[in-house]
Amino acid sequence: MTDRDIPDSWSSADDREPDQNKRLSRTEQFGETQPFDVPATGSNSKSVKRRKKNDKEGLPINSNSEETAQLSSNSGKWPRWMKSWTLWLVLLMLIPGSVGLLAMAMLLKLPSAPNCPSIFWPLASASVRLHCAQLAASKETVNDLLQAIALVKELPLNHPLHGEIDRFIEEWSRDILKLADQSFQTGNLEEAIATARKIPEDLAAYKLVDEQVDKWQTIWSKAEATYNGAIAEVKERRWQSAFMLSAKMLRVDNQYWAGTKYDQLNRLIATAREDGDKLGKAESLANSKVVDNLVEAIKLAESIGQESYLYQKAQEAIPTFGRKMLELAQAKLDKRDADEALNIARQIPESAKLQGETDDFIAIADAKRSAWIGNVSGLQAAIAQAQQIDPSRPVYNEAQQLIASWQLEIEDVANLEKARILASQGTVPNLTAAIAQVELIPASNPRATEARQEIGRWQAQVETIEDQPYLDRAEQIAIFDDINSLQAAIAQASEIRRGRALYPEARKRIRTWVGKIQRIQDQPYLDQAQELAQSGNLTAAISAAQQIASSGRALSQEAQAAVNDWEGQIRTKENWKKAQEVGAAGTTEALVEAIRLADRVSNNSILRMDANLAIDQWSQQLLEIARSQGQSDIARGIDIAKSIPRGSAAYSAAQEQIKTWQDFLNPKPEPQPQTESLPFPQSTTTPNGQ
Repeated sequence: MTDRDIPDSWSSADDREPDQNKRLSRTEQFGETQPFDVPATGSNSKSVKRRKKNDKEGLPINSNSEETAQLSSNSGKWPRWMKSWTLWLVLLMLIPGSVGLLAMAMLLKLPSAPNCPSIFWPLASASVRLHCAQLAASKETVNDLLQAIALVKELPLNHPLHGEIDRFIEEWSRDILKLADQSFQTGNLEEAIATARKIPEDLAAYKLVDEQVDKWQTIWSKAEATYNGAIAEVKERRWQSAFMLSAKMLRVDNQYWAGTKYDQLNRLIATAREDGDKLGKAESLANSKVVDNLVEAIKLAESIGQESYLYQKAQEAIPTFGRKMLELAQAKLDKRDADEALNIARQIPESAKLQGETDDFIAIADAKRSAWIGNVSGLQAAIAQAQQIDPSRPVYNEAQQLIASWQLEIEDVANLEKARILASQGTVPNLTAAIAQVELIPASNPRATEARQEIGRWQAQVETIEDQPYLDRAEQIAIFDDINSLQAAIAQASEIRRGRALYPEARKRIRTWVGKIQRIQDQPYLDQAQELAQSGNLTAAISAAQQIASSGRALSQEAQAAVNDWEGQIRTKENWKKAQEVGAAGTTEALVEAIRLADRVSNNSILRMDANLAIDQWSQQLLEIARSQGQSDIARGIDIAKSIPRGSAAYSAAQEQIKTWQDFLNPKPEPQPQTESLPFPQSTTTPNGQ
């Protein structure tokens, strides 16, 4: 079947025109087809009659005798080219070949197919309909398949070709569903459904449409739910969950979702993860509450593009970061560091959407910086700056309050400046006059706190000037360091009353002089106790020093230390004596107790060397007892050997003996000789057949 037999459009007017032209050309050449011996109108019948007449006239044998004689007379004189045997050989080869080719062409010539677009379908036969339907269906487009179905489904149910036609209709319906499925696979669900719904409802194959549409819609809904779930996880920055959901897309029975949308989702997650890392880093920097880090955090948030799912979160974070910067600036301003506060506020970018608040803060901070200069001109400049704030701004009321405060402060500053000039002279009258000048500032005024501080400082200077002579005279008197001089110095320093500027210094000096007096008074008693201790009468020494130790006077700590030392010596002697008495018994328990008591002798005592020698001797005795006991009861011998203290002369030998006994009690298993493993049959039979 050639391409010319499959028309692209079945338009009767366009397709009939070539056939009519062909018929007209044949009519003009040969004349209309007529019954036998009936000449056609307008034909060349006269020429035919003349040929017949000439043929009749030429029938007699001798009618052309002259010509015949002439030919016979010339037969012996043929042209030279007719005498060539090559020519005749070529002719003999060409003529039969041409005839054969012509015959073969006539045999192979196919009958012309019907011209489907020009057929009048109400009169068309079933075979023609089926033929044209197959031609249309072969184009494999939805419209052509529907046209093919429409051509044959009108045939009656009792038609002989009905079974074959039903088979074709079902095949073409499935082809339409395949084309619809191709649309579904490429992501056009609505187009796929619309294509499937074009199958006529009265066909048996239509039941496949609902099943296929339900399947498509189910697959599509699940894929959309998975995709949207992944997007939701992305927005919450749960990357692991998002990737797990995206992996489910690969199992979707749809090329569009498993391919295009899967790749799109993965790219989206990867991009969002990068943006999430940026936003996370920005939030971490912002939590540090460092200005430079906050500026960097805002830049990171600004770098997240509008196409990102985290764009909205980034845009929400920028004002938060900007407000943190504004809070840091306010904290600096509260500490009266106006320069740093202004520097921070001016770094807040416009993207933070805090331009109005930032401008108001800068205006107030700049005015306060001028006011904090502390002179009248600075306050006047601050008032002028605050007056420029528009009444519509939120900080207008604060500015008005500051203006009123600064106007009162101008008078206070003038009084303070005058008082400071007086106080700079440093004399008691000038300091007193400065105090009187500052006391003119009411407690409700802005500079009242500063005025009180200046009054306190100047009052301290006055008191120092007045009381310093008492302290100087006391120092001069106490220089002799005897009891009378020290008592006189204490009396002189006590003239400085409580609450005066030099009172703490006077009390410190008095405590020093009282301590010296107590040492002078108590030292003889402590020396007497030391002498008693050196003579060996530790009990009497302790009794003599105990009174000083419990008095709380200057030498009480020193006396208490001496008492503790002497009591330790007594305990050491007692322990050593008791250890000797216990060790003399020679039993295991006695030796262990003697070693324990001897070890309590202080390392600083002269008895410690004797105690160490005794401990070594008693340890050796314990080792001998352990070895003797071990001959009959190894466990008992081990217990005795373990009581020998570390550091004694017998300790190492005792440990070796313990190890020997333990190895004897718990011998290590001897290594088993390796034997070659022999293969065993999988099943064996006992003599009893089991």
